[in-house]
Amino acid sequence: MHQKDSLYSEYRDRVADFVFDDAVAGVFDDMIRRSVPGYATVIAMTKVFAEHYAQAGSTCYDLGCSLGASTLAMRKGIVQPGCRIVAVDNSESMVTKCREAVALDSGAVPVEVVCADIRDVAIENASVVVMNFTLQFLSPDQRDVMVQTIFDGLRPGGVLLLSEKFSFEEAANDTFQTDMHHEFKKLMGYSDLEIAQKRKALENVLIRDTLETHRNRLSNAGFSKTYLWFQCFNFMSLAAFKEQQ
Repeated sequence: MHQKDSLYSEYRDRVADFVFDDAVAGVFDDMIRRSVPGYATVIAMTKVFAEHYAQAGSTCYDLGCSLGASTLAMRKGIVQPGCRIVAVDNSESMVTKCREAVALDSGAVPVEVVCADIRDVAIENASVVVMNFTLQFLSPDQRDVMVQTIFDGLRPGGVLLLSEKFSFEEAANDTFQTDMHHEFKKLMGYSDLEIAQKRKALENVLIRDTLETHRNRLSNAGFSKTYLWFQCFNFMSLAAFKEQQ
């Protein structure tokens, strides 16, 4: 059984900035599934993307791997020979649990789980790079460089799978999408207090971009095509492709 997320259920006089520590790692599976609408679909489709786009003899990356859900989905999907997966997270708590999950999995594709800052990891010979809800935790001035690094390390025909929490240029739309996300969290059993305190913890940590900002960043890095393949409220998933030579 996965431990239930009740981290913000008690009132706090001061809500500290959100960090991926032992407490979060212990409940993260429950937290993300109850906080991110469509998360199960994103993970399931990560397997499908890996099946279709992982190239023989290449490396697939899961940047910000947390407990390894995307890593294991890719591992199940890869059908080409000679592939390996590199899963990266800067939280030792997450990496420990990810390594345990990989060890218990029966998949044959080799997986290396690395505790490091994703900005310090060389992206090389890549055919699939996954960043599920990770770029949003980098400061905005570091995001262009991160996306460029990924593009440069991708093989022709390679794909970046990018899932994020988005903002909307029109204030009324942004308010609507945010309100409906909060209604989703209530549906999943979170109280108003939990929602408010979690939002406070994230407000200086998770900085959202608009869809246009993401598209421009990907285009400027060199990606030839970007498809919005999934959206549920203010959560979206993009597939950005490096042109075949």
